[in-house]
Amino acid sequence: MASPELTMALHIALTLSRPLLVEGAAGVGKTEVARTLALVKDTRLIRLQCYEGLDAANAIYEWNYQRQLLAIRAAAEGGETGRSVESRIFSEEFLLQRPLLEAIRQDTPPVLLIDEIDRADEEFEAYLLEVLSDFQITVPELGTIAARSIPHVILTSNGTRDLSDALRRRCIYAHVDYPGREAELAILAARCPEAEPRLARQIVGFVQALRKEELEKTPGVAEMLDFAAALVGLGVADLAADPVVLQATLATLLKTQGDRAAVPPAVAERLAGTAG
Repeated sequence: MASPELTMALHIALTLSRPLLVEGAAGVGKTEVARTLALVKDTRLIRLQCYEGLDAANAIYEWNYQRQLLAIRAAAEGGETGRSVESRIFSEEFLLQRPLLEAIRQDTPPVLLIDEIDRADEEFEAYLLEVLSDFQITVPELGTIAARSIPHVILTSNGTRDLSDALRRRCIYAHVDYPGREAELAILAARCPEAEPRLARQIVGFVQALRKEELEKTPGVAEMLDFAAALVGLGVADLAADPVVLQATLATLLKTQGDRAAVPPAVAERLAGTAG
């Protein structure tokens, strides 16, 4: 259920073979862009989850040191030494492909999801720029490995830090916000068709009203779907019918003690009464 702006940005990125940078708050469906693209293209989704301290060994490749040591020991016991052992242990047999290397070695272009790039260090971001520019990776022991096919690259960012101008210039840009009422109703109908239309309207109205409250963690679309699934599973037909059940199911939407305290039963009942 993408907006026209996101759809056009994705179309341009695919046409120009450029990465697409998708920014927005957590839970608005940025990762779903890559999943859906992989489904539409009928291709693999390869995901690189970024985090502080991420380095080349975890993102690109590393050697299987344990197997190399075993091979060296076995070679020594067999009397084999020198360059023959070295060339064997630094071969494809002992290479562990991580997401970036794996993505460029696919015969069919995969979707490469670089998730939460803003969590990675600036040093890794700079190295990533080189990979995205040339789509080739140099392994000193093996030489330069060029891409068999150019992956469709989707980068996501929650805005926890500013990304470099160089990365932004390299990418096509799209911002994803929380969906409007009609779009969120369509998402709910597609993902949780068991929810009756009246209950679905109440759920979307309640969650969208809840997002306007002063919360530490604003509930996203994924949380809304969990909330709907919980209500349907409990046989709830009217959001305002049972305040006790409503308060219990807020566990799917409110993920900190501070937010639970900010939405006491009286507030939840008020929001439920105006939803729909």
